[in-house]
Amino acid sequence: MGKKFQIPHTYVIVFFIIALAAIFTWIVPGGEFARETIQTGNSTREVIDSQSFRYIDSNPQSWQIFSAFYDGFVRSPKIIVFILILGGAFWIMNESRAIDVGVYAFLQKSNSLERFKLIKFLGVNNIIITVVMLMFSFFGAIFGMSEETIAFTIIFVPLAISMGYDSLVGVSMSFIGAGIGFAGCLMNPFTLGIAQEIAGIPLFSGIGYRFVIWLIINTVGISYVLWYAARVKKDPKKSIMYELDNYWRQHHQNTDLTLRTLANRGTWMAYLGVLVIMIIAAFNWPMATMKLGTVSFTAPVLPILAVLFALTGYRSLRKSMEFFVLNILAFTIIFLVVGVMGFDWGLMELAALFFGMAVASGVAIGKDANELTRSFIAGARDILSAALVVGLAGGIIVILENGRIIDTILHGIATTIEGTGKITTLSLMYLFTSAINAVITSGTAKAALIMPILRDISEMVNLSKQATVTAFHIGDGFTNLITPTSGVLIGVLEIARIPFNKWFSWAWKFILLMVILGWLLLIPTVTMPLAGF
Repeated sequence: MGKKFQIPHTYVIVFFIIALAAIFTWIVPGGEFARETIQTGNSTREVIDSQSFRYIDSNPQSWQIFSAFYDGFVRSPKIIVFILILGGAFWIMNESRAIDVGVYAFLQKSNSLERFKLIKFLGVNNIIITVVMLMFSFFGAIFGMSEETIAFTIIFVPLAISMGYDSLVGVSMSFIGAGIGFAGCLMNPFTLGIAQEIAGIPLFSGIGYRFVIWLIINTVGISYVLWYAARVKKDPKKSIMYELDNYWRQHHQNTDLTLRTLANRGTWMAYLGVLVIMIIAAFNWPMATMKLGTVSFTAPVLPILAVLFALTGYRSLRKSMEFFVLNILAFTIIFLVVGVMGFDWGLMELAALFFGMAVASGVAIGKDANELTRSFIAGARDILSAALVVGLAGGIIVILENGRIIDTILHGIATTIEGTGKITTLSLMYLFTSAINAVITSGTAKAALIMPILRDISEMVNLSKQATVTAFHIGDGFTNLITPTSGVLIGVLEIARIPFNKWFSWAWKFILLMVILGWLLLIPTVTMPLAGF
């Protein structure tokens, strides 16, 4: 009997794509578009001039497939460092048992709600999954939450396991939730905003039908996850992650969740230290303008948070050290949202935030400087494989850029799409955007690279530019959830301890369903009169 086929390791898949890209540089002629700088919102961005393509000498790549690993690291340092810092930070957090204690307390509280008939009928766990996914979907649709979901994996995977599900459900609650929201894209300035600026249409216009898209995508996506969760709950062994999830089950079983550690000197030091920092921040930034798409408001956000931390921190100290560390985690998440929405934080600021969380948590549980350092290194080492694959995946675009064939590929696709009918053109645009996610996972970079081409094609066939933008942002969402070149996906899977082949085996049917749904939702943008289209 022949050996059963197994999906190769993620590193093998990515290196194969690098080698394939190098082969293309020998076959595809070189070419380039001229670049121009345009104003997008409060910043400038370099985009291609879609009418300027010309053929040039290619630069075939050979031995460079071995330097692509290095080049990929140089190209993607921010997300690599972010992943390593997250690994170290949450290793320290886990040593405090705070997340386990929090999950245990949360489930006790939520199960008590079953005394209400409606909640019992709907199912407490179903409500939890739905609410969490909707929350992350909203964040994905409003400000493009993506990399941030890596940090939430360590929270929702243990929660899902404790609820009787598997790690796939835990990842779905945050990562899939944010992904389907990203595709729905209500007012995401980093994809929708830039795409509409390039297309020359009003910012965040067409939101009426986009909201319908978001609702339908969420209804189908969350229903699928709930169906799968119920299936696993009924028979846990039906999960392809059943054996591998023993790590989480044993970790949960071996932790005495009823035991509480009294706050010690280090815990009080951490409380006072964090409070002083928050008071200083409140004085320096007494008012903050929070932006939510086109809506914004100004409020004393940091002073309010400082007061809340003073109260909740003291109360949690009176309970136990674990609850205080959990309070630090909660405020870290709150500051993540406030920082992104109110202060335009990027990965550098978020990495600093989680590093600060690590130090505060380490001090709170009584670690000295050397112990804290050893724990942080252990966590970074544990997540290193995710950081490595991000660097390796970055090598793909390096090979194509150095081979001077990316623009030729774009030009060839544009030529193929030209001359087709409106629905066919829109469908090919959608397919093209979905496929290019395997090479360019950044929605912002993709918008700057391909939207000028899609814009011009839509003009040639008299296709609504709003429909073109919609094809772009839906196409930009779903396949990012399964491509092995996505640093965010690999980071999430590594923290959840889900091998890529297991994820692919589970996710491909869901992704295919969502891709088909996305295509069906595009058709009304051509066949029906819609506001803004």
